[in-house]
Amino acid sequence: MHAWLCENPIGVDALTWKELPTPTPAAGQVLLKIEAASLNFPDLLIVQNKYQMKPELPFVPGSEYAGVVEAVGEGVTHLKVGQSVACLSGTGGFGTHTLAPAKLCMPLPAGFPAVDAAAFIMTYATSHHALVDRAALKSGETVLVLGAAGGVGTAAIQIAKAMGAKVIAAASTDEKCALCKTLGADATINYSTENLREALKTLTEGKGPDVIYDPVGGEFAEPAFRSIAWRGRYLVVGFAGGPIPTLPLNLPLLKGASLVGVFWGDFARREPQANAAMMAELAQWYGQGKIKPVIDSTMPMADLKAAYAHMGSRGVKGKLVMVN
Repeated sequence: MHAWLCENPIGVDALTWKELPTPTPAAGQVLLKIEAASLNFPDLLIVQNKYQMKPELPFVPGSEYAGVVEAVGEGVTHLKVGQSVACLSGTGGFGTHTLAPAKLCMPLPAGFPAVDAAAFIMTYATSHHALVDRAALKSGETVLVLGAAGGVGTAAIQIAKAMGAKVIAAASTDEKCALCKTLGADATINYSTENLREALKTLTEGKGPDVIYDPVGGEFAEPAFRSIAWRGRYLVVGFAGGPIPTLPLNLPLLKGASLVGVFWGDFARREPQANAAMMAELAQWYGQGKIKPVIDSTMPMADLKAAYAHMGSRGVKGKLVMVN
């Protein structure tokens, strides 16, 4: 097997494509032949030693991937050789093979291609957990999605629309806003050229959005929160924009609003039954055509460093997927 090995987490340039022994699965593991692996923001942070999870060195990055089971370890009864699965395990995806925890593998129904499957779990699970569980989104409410053309943003648009909400998508270019429209967004805001607060005031007739989905952080967090509706819920999803914002605590007080943390990974660990039910619903929605990952492009696994550079350029719409 071959894999991208991180032996020193000082950045993407330190990754090396190496031939490694193909491992044998231990109890509770499966050996997967990887067909596709998506590139997520944590995959950049983890090779820079900036992510909250710090794997033992050396490690193979690649948090999310899909492939075919080639061998099963002791005690694995729900998966079999030849079965197609998707997995989000935090590491291991950027290679030709990996050992995956069987309990984290999602069996794929027929007609679920590997490229879509590799771009599915993180974005859709995060967005469903955020909007359905944490925000208790109701049909007819208005959702503002920041960073709406990215992986979790595009998933959030689709899930909010599937739940009957009105969606305002905010992104940094007209091209990205146009993409959001094709996904069902009712309105868009280009926050590079428009005043976010004024645009929200106009689009909501002064009421403000009921739910704000923020995977970006940075400079738009405070103006967005200042625009939130009475009893609004502000979802803290991540900080892809870089800086972690600080919000004056009088803002939630004045709006009767909630600041809500979204940590899907720990939800999945602490509440596995609820997470399994959620994933089953998402798979059903995919089969019904309600949701479908937006794939920016696919690239050969050997071109991983170029893919990282593309992601860093902020030009990605949806997800980048590496394929073997």
